[in-house]
Amino acid sequence: MKTNIEFLKGFQAKSALVAGIIGASIPFSWLMFLILVKSELFESWMWVPLIFIPLGGVFGGLFFYLMGFVWFPSGSKKFGAILFSTLLYFVAIWLSAVFAFSLIGLWD
Repeated sequence: MKTNIEFLKGFQAKSALVAGIIGASIPFSWLMFLILVKSELFESWMWVPLIFIPLGGVFGGLFFYLMGFVWFPSGSKKFGAILFSTLLYFVAIWLSAVFAFSLIGLWD
């Protein structure tokens, strides 16, 4: 699907969905690994970080897709865009973790 908005020229919904799924699956798989290793320690409050941290990964993955493949698809600016969006991906995961843990009262 092509859009007429100049800001989003070249945006493809299927590719953005794949980027969001990949962005969410990285922290989700890490958290599931930690839960499965210590399954006897799983408590109900752990559902909140398990939901909110991958949501941060979705937004980070979508931003990575937009920066690297839509806004700067080629040239020398693409490398800088990918580095910046990778940094912002980890910042989004960190901020979502802070939000999740402050929501349940474990972040001071």
